[in-house]
Amino acid sequence: MLIRYGHDITLTCSQPTALVCLLSAHDDHAPFIRVPETIFTSPVVSVTTYKDLFGNRCRRLVAPAGDITIWGDATIEDDGKPDVVLPETREVAVPLLPDECLGYLMGSRYCETDRLSQIAWDLFGNVPPGWNRVQAVCDFVHSHIQFDYMKARATRTAFEVFHERVGVCRDFAHLAAALCRCLNIPARYVNGHLGDIGVPVEDPMDFSAWIEVYLENSWYTFDPRNNTPRIGRIVVARGRDAADVPLINSFGPHILKSFRVWTYEVTPPL
Repeated sequence: MLIRYGHDITLTCSQPTALVCLLSAHDDHAPFIRVPETIFTSPVVSVTTYKDLFGNRCRRLVAPAGDITIWGDATIEDDGKPDVVLPETREVAVPLLPDECLGYLMGSRYCETDRLSQIAWDLFGNVPPGWNRVQAVCDFVHSHIQFDYMKARATRTAFEVFHERVGVCRDFAHLAAALCRCLNIPARYVNGHLGDIGVPVEDPMDFSAWIEVYLENSWYTFDPRNNTPRIGRIVVARGRDAADVPLINSFGPHILKSFRVWTYEVTPPL
């Protein structure tokens, strides 16, 4: 199947302001892009690209005083299959983990493993290790947190969401990732496009957040917010938590004037 995705974001800055944007599909998707990304700004400004510490593609620009619109659109080919589910997949003991996984066992800005460690072992210590333990974490987070856009807070941490029991997709991801790390299972934060292909959804299209967990020598997708296999995930960025992968990192004050994203299946040309 083909999926068209993109974004249309307008910011207002009171003065020229440096921005770093993580809005394009991750390079892992490069072999499957069928209509290359068209990206522009209005007004036109110089844009350069670099890779961050996590391998994400970032765009640098300086927004002028006033309004700036950042627009992007592309089409990708997807196999149309839902997320993989492999219940027999085992955990990897910490001494056997690849070096690059170790950072995803540690605490980070929004994932306080030190404050959640005892909670994690009390809740999941008796669950057999492996895929089913991770799924038990996601089941718990999914039922423990009430999804509510109106109660979103950019500074909410995993420990806080555990006690407040309300949040948005990033909060679900932070708590699930933190609990997995407490259980010695590497977990990383992911954001990207996730449309409503194959499921009846009434929510407006949006960027979404989920996690990837390292089990038996591979990274696997888990989604504590939706907690069901989904079709057509388009990864934009991966990191330890949302602090590593903001959609727009502004080095000065700005106001979000408008925000629109799209992700939907399109018919292949004849």
